[in-house]
Amino acid sequence: MIRFASRVLVVALLLALLPTASFAAGGGSSGSTNAATVTSTTAAPPASATAASPAALPVDPLLNLLVTKGLLTPAEANNLAGAAMPEVRKNILLLLRDKGILSNEDLSALNVTAVNAATAAQPVIEQATAQAPAKPAAPAVIAAVAPLRVLQVDPPKREGLIPDIKIGPVRVKPYGFFKVSAVYDSSSPYGNDFPLPGFIGITGPGGVASSNAGPDKSPEFHLKARGTRFGSNFEWLDPSKRVTVTGKIEFDFEGNFSRVSNRNISSVRSSMPSIRLAYGRVDYAATDKLTLLAVFGQDWTPFGSSTLPNLFESTGLGIGFGSLYTRVPQIRGGFNYKTGAARNLTFQPEFAVTLPAFGNLPSKVDDQLGFGERQGVDSAQPGLEARLVTQWQLDKAKAVAPAQFIISGQRQRRSAIFRSSEIPLYAGPGVGTIVPANIFQTTFPTGTRVESISDGYTLELQLPTRWVTLTSKYYRGADLRFFFEGQIYSTFNDVGGLTPTPTGAVGGTPAFTAVSSIDGSSSTLFGFNGTTAVIAPQQPIRAQGGFVNLGFPLSRIFNADAAGRNAGWTFYAHYGFDEAYTRDARRAVLTATGAANNNGRGRGDLFSAQMQYKMNPFVTFAWEQSLYRTRTLTSVGSLFAGKLTREQNNVRSEIGTIFTF
Repeated sequence: MIRFASRVLVVALLLALLPTASFAAGGGSSGSTNAATVTSTTAAPPASATAASPAALPVDPLLNLLVTKGLLTPAEANNLAGAAMPEVRKNILLLLRDKGILSNEDLSALNVTAVNAATAAQPVIEQATAQAPAKPAAPAVIAAVAPLRVLQVDPPKREGLIPDIKIGPVRVKPYGFFKVSAVYDSSSPYGNDFPLPGFIGITGPGGVASSNAGPDKSPEFHLKARGTRFGSNFEWLDPSKRVTVTGKIEFDFEGNFSRVSNRNISSVRSSMPSIRLAYGRVDYAATDKLTLLAVFGQDWTPFGSSTLPNLFESTGLGIGFGSLYTRVPQIRGGFNYKTGAARNLTFQPEFAVTLPAFGNLPSKVDDQLGFGERQGVDSAQPGLEARLVTQWQLDKAKAVAPAQFIISGQRQRRSAIFRSSEIPLYAGPGVGTIVPANIFQTTFPTGTRVESISDGYTLELQLPTRWVTLTSKYYRGADLRFFFEGQIYSTFNDVGGLTPTPTGAVGGTPAFTAVSSIDGSSSTLFGFNGTTAVIAPQQPIRAQGGFVNLGFPLSRIFNADAAGRNAGWTFYAHYGFDEAYTRDARRAVLTATGAANNNGRGRGDLFSAQMQYKMNPFVTFAWEQSLYRTRTLTSVGSLFAGKLTREQNNVRSEIGTIFTF
């Protein structure tokens, strides 16, 4: 009844006003359609929006009133203004019917024929579509190779996000890609579909039995689609014109494989989604040159992640071969300052407080499933990271990205907890005569902690030019496992100056007493300094490495047609290396007597060549040929493929496609 009454009131208003309405002199010529004002035939805007632009309103008072009330748009009113009175009346009623204000029954009561909505609105539709936007012009020049810049330097522009979806004040722009590739590895002893350094879990004569050395090099073939990635950019419009609020969420399917009844048989094709990025960002334009920024959430780390090599293999992007990167929850702040000098010189320093993380693998799986790892957060101190970016336009040619020089650093503390209930008894030579059996327990009655430091710095460079783009990085640090480098080592138990038995003890086999930490992700050794019971300190394994990646825009170099099918050819050449300090790595795996490990991995390097063909903005084909090589610490070598060898290499061929949206 209420809806019917509202319709009757609107109709009564129209019937009352139409007979007395007076159009502008000259047959309504002043109400002729102006193509520049015709914008839309969609639902009418709110009254407040239309009242704010009186210049766009028609001259006729009735149509003006309907626009002001939000029943018609200015474009619709201008299209109606030039017709004769009976036709104006009919078209108004038909438009109101199309907007849902009136029904066909209402029109019948007013003796108006119910016609098809598209036919009734034909004059308006023709006017509105007369100036449909033209197709974007073809590019005038082929773009140079752009570096993979995962960390944003230039502040986001307010309302710069062109949304695909609007949810109230939130603008949403989804993105992602579908990636599938076929891979052949000449040596992949771990069963992974991505490369890792060699000699993991493999030792030489006198060591533990090999866990990966089969009868041959363990070649493998994989066909994978779990590199598929989805994400979305967001923008929230703030009332202040100086404030820009943006955000991002991104995930892929590189997670674990399902283990449930309806997936057990098909688990190999059922990898699960996992979070990559999830953060919000606030930028405040203090001046035309200075912008303050703050980031809250999981993002790429300021330390090391500013530069990444362009490799088609992205599941393990150079893990243990010089790439150095990671993502971590953080709170980051800084500012961007544009000097206004030649070549658009810009500085951006940033400082971040991060989740302290070390990439531990707890032996207690329920612990890892419950909270990931402990030795970082057990330090009760955040990780600290910082970087300084200097950006400038090196090559002023068209479609060339600016260059960057980056310095970054990080420091965080690791803390391994050993509970009092797990402090061992001593049962070696001299027990009961020189030292009591409970000497370790009386020395550490409440348990103990063993702490170490992870730190490092990087020098990073990105130099795009019209002919070639250079991306490079050098790093040095300690305990870089969480950043996928340092040959994936973390710490070692430093028994230098310690003995496994107290001074004066004779007989038996001297051996340090090993104890696992509270989460089972590391162990420590108990020994003696003279006759005093001590625990061996944990020291981080130091490492250094880096990479050089060259991208050649072949289509631009050979002057291909920017609008043609040959505009998307690109070639990449890459070299990366990562090496642990031999002195530290040799002590990473110790026997019970404290003997050094002479057969572990010491250095890995990667040679790679990749050809990409971008068929159009959405489809890319790629082929990558790589050599992954790992060398042992000394010439003794390790047991692999049934024999002692100092080098394990993997010739990897990968070909695939990427469908981008």
